[in-house]
Amino acid sequence: VQLQASGGGLVQAGGSLRLSCASSGRTFSSYAMGWFRQAPGKEREFVAGISRSGRGTKYVDSVKGRFTISRDIAANTISLQMNNLKPEDTAVYYCAADFTYNRGSSYVATDRNEYDYWGQGTQVTVSS
Repeated sequence: VQLQASGGGLVQAGGSLRLSCASSGRTFSSYAMGWFRQAPGKEREFVAGISRSGRGTKYVDSVKGRFTISRDIAANTISLQMNNLKPEDTAVYYCAADFTYNRGSSYVATDRNEYDYWGQGTQVTVSS
């Protein structure tokens, strides 16, 4: 599975960005997908995740109500719509795939160690 993230950029506080992640694998529907971010000097943290069926989603508390994760199974892509961005959202954002075929179709992991494949990251910078 190869993942390609895109859509990052520079935006003012209160603005919006939409990140996308394209998967090259033919078994996209077997994977839950997640977005993580890493700011300078900090550990990589879970931001949002969506189950392989699309019925389950999870968000870190700091983005609830502002970010929305979605997936298009037919197109092998996921997206992260980020609204009302804040300077503390500044980070490199990574998409990741977690093979969950042997788990429930609504399962979403938040632990980065559970994810099997990672994209290259896209920079999001929010100015104040």
